[in-house]
Amino acid sequence: MTEGQGAPIISALRRAVGAGRVLSRREQVAPFECDALPVYCERPVAVVLARSEADVVATARLCHQHSVPLVTRGAGTGLSAGAKPYGRGVLLVTAPMSEILSLCPDSLTARVQPGAINEQISRAAAAHGLYYAPDPSSQIACSIGGNVAENAGGVHCLKYGVTVHNVVALRIVTIEGEVLSVGGDTLARPGYDLLALVHGSEGCLGIVTEVTVKLTPLPEQTRTLMADFPSVRAASDAVSAIVRAGVIPAAMEMMDALAISATEEFCHAGYALDAAAILIIDLDGAPDEVEAELSLVREELGQSGASRVQLADREAQRALWWKGRKSAFPAIGRLSPDYYCIDGTVPRHRIGDVLEAIDAFSHRYNLRVANVFHAGDGNLHPIIMFNGEEADALKRVELLAADILEYCIEVGGTITGEHGVGMEKINQMAVQFSDAEISQFLAVKQALDPRGLLNPDKLIPTLAHCQEYRAIREQRRDTGNG
Repeated sequence: MTEGQGAPIISALRRAVGAGRVLSRREQVAPFECDALPVYCERPVAVVLARSEADVVATARLCHQHSVPLVTRGAGTGLSAGAKPYGRGVLLVTAPMSEILSLCPDSLTARVQPGAINEQISRAAAAHGLYYAPDPSSQIACSIGGNVAENAGGVHCLKYGVTVHNVVALRIVTIEGEVLSVGGDTLARPGYDLLALVHGSEGCLGIVTEVTVKLTPLPEQTRTLMADFPSVRAASDAVSAIVRAGVIPAAMEMMDALAISATEEFCHAGYALDAAAILIIDLDGAPDEVEAELSLVREELGQSGASRVQLADREAQRALWWKGRKSAFPAIGRLSPDYYCIDGTVPRHRIGDVLEAIDAFSHRYNLRVANVFHAGDGNLHPIIMFNGEEADALKRVELLAADILEYCIEVGGTITGEHGVGMEKINQMAVQFSDAEISQFLAVKQALDPRGLLNPDKLIPTLAHCQEYRAIREQRRDTGNG
């Protein structure tokens, strides 16, 4: 659909939300053509910059009336092309809706608009001795509405849970423009758990316009350990050993040698360049509890073969270690013209197997892969480096990513832990789920979005797509190409 063909919906949107907040010229919509995975790009007919729930309602109703697809985008930090626009549709941007509407220390909650930045919530809550626990690496930029859409996690998800465990209520706008409230102030409510259903639905079921998050008291004490290992397998085994010993760290992150060297050159965090892998571990709580856990964790690290274990002796040192971990993606970006970050989740005791498989896959496709991830809950983030100017590079990247994700399924894991499916993993949904399961997902989509206008062609594949991909996958296996 060209701008001319889209004139009726553009004119209607301008009347409803204001001409200054509807972008339609080519140069205006170009910055919105992709999320943080620039491999998949498409320009929408128009971009609506929403500033209120009323703007969202008006936009949804008009798209429904005109049968125009509607994709919602927050800050655009997603990594699965979940917010890629639809070429014949409208892109609704909720980033301008960024206010913290209320903060209640007594109920340990904050009510925020979807465009509120993740870290912004913790900064506002700090004056009350509270914070918002889920902390994706992009927390200085990512919006809470996007966190809900992808069910985002972060380094603290091992102990404190992902987004769904830290949200108590939502306001949602349907494609017909109806406003729904799900969740509430009580722990248990009758009926189906629609609050959980919306988390991870990637804007395919409704548009989030308000989020009530759970706030967590700041811990009395936090201590941070860093352990160096001579092998990736040893570090992987240590992760399971620590949890098996009864310790649930606030965070337990792992980086391999390639990620270590890239990050150390980038921000000089003090990582050992001769280590095959490192673990960064946060222990928090009451001082006596932390000291007891420190002793247990040190013992398990030693028995697992750690070559060195350091305890941060000052806040500046632990902050630098964590700065390095959260800077890993941009650091790796300096090593390669392009990179493609995927995520899959596997049982903790299979992390070593999966990392060894990733190494073998990388050699098969002649592509370097750095690994930096949430080891405590088995959420892997392989970062595939490539040069997009090479004719077959993206194809090899996609095949490598498919092999990694499908191996995650093979060992009992899943194809995403927090980045979502979007377009990136739509093929692997056909491997993760049977036709009967996919049919149930599609039935939920049909019930809430009968015309399929919300974020089309994302998250849930059609049955025809599933059958087509499975046939291609079998053909690849028969010919020995994957």
